[in-house]
Amino acid sequence: MNKKYPISILIPTLNEAENLAELLPLLAWAAEIIVVDSLSQDATAEVVAKAGARLISRAYTTPSEQKNWAIPQCQYDWVLIFDADERPTPALIEEVQNFISTQAESSDFDGFWIGRANHFLGQKIQYSGWQGDAVIRLIRRDRCRYNQKRVHEEIEQKSLKIGRLSAKISHFTYKNLSHFLAKMQRYADWAADDYAVKTPRVGLWHLWLKPFFRFIKHYFIQLGFLDGRAGFVVSSLMAWGVFLRYATLLERQKSRKP
Repeated sequence: MNKKYPISILIPTLNEAENLAELLPLLAWAAEIIVVDSLSQDATAEVVAKAGARLISRAYTTPSEQKNWAIPQCQYDWVLIFDADERPTPALIEEVQNFISTQAESSDFDGFWIGRANHFLGQKIQYSGWQGDAVIRLIRRDRCRYNQKRVHEEIEQKSLKIGRLSAKISHFTYKNLSHFLAKMQRYADWAADDYAVKTPRVGLWHLWLKPFFRFIKHYFIQLGFLDGRAGFVVSSLMAWGVFLRYATLLERQKSRKP
């Protein structure tokens, strides 16, 4: 029998049966795997049952609330969180297993940053502003909770001690262009909520200059041109995401006027 390590793995999902079928077998070394499902309509339940994981479900609210609801339901003190479109590298699995076996009980850390290697248009993106991507994903169950941001939510770090693991997560964010654009529209809707208070009036600065400078940042300053055509697409989409955010917010502000 393969050794089971005393750690809980948490995976938030919505209609991610295809990704789960690839991800779950890579996590069989964990003593507990919990899939936090937002009432999926695909084969998620069947895939989870086949893998011997645990399925808990609730109607979707926000990314933060979904995970904060699930974290206390984990059995083990340490929790490792994955999105369905992520994969642990062999090096990351080994590093986490070693930590759980030898350091977890005595560690004075509350959580750990883990870098992400992002893949887009069939290639690994080395630059384009994604080279520094990292997320806090290995956490103490009773110490860590997410903030209330709807986009790029993160563990609230106040009064916590956060370390960093050496290995990375592989992140396959791209199924096809329509999937990615739908994701960007969803993020724009959520980001409009996050920016509503600090942006009382949307102007040309928000709709034109901020997207323009976002492209310049990703493509030139953060060396997106070194990623070739994929870098140009990434930089353009990042600029488009900024435009969508403020266009959505402008639409909401106009609809509230008499």
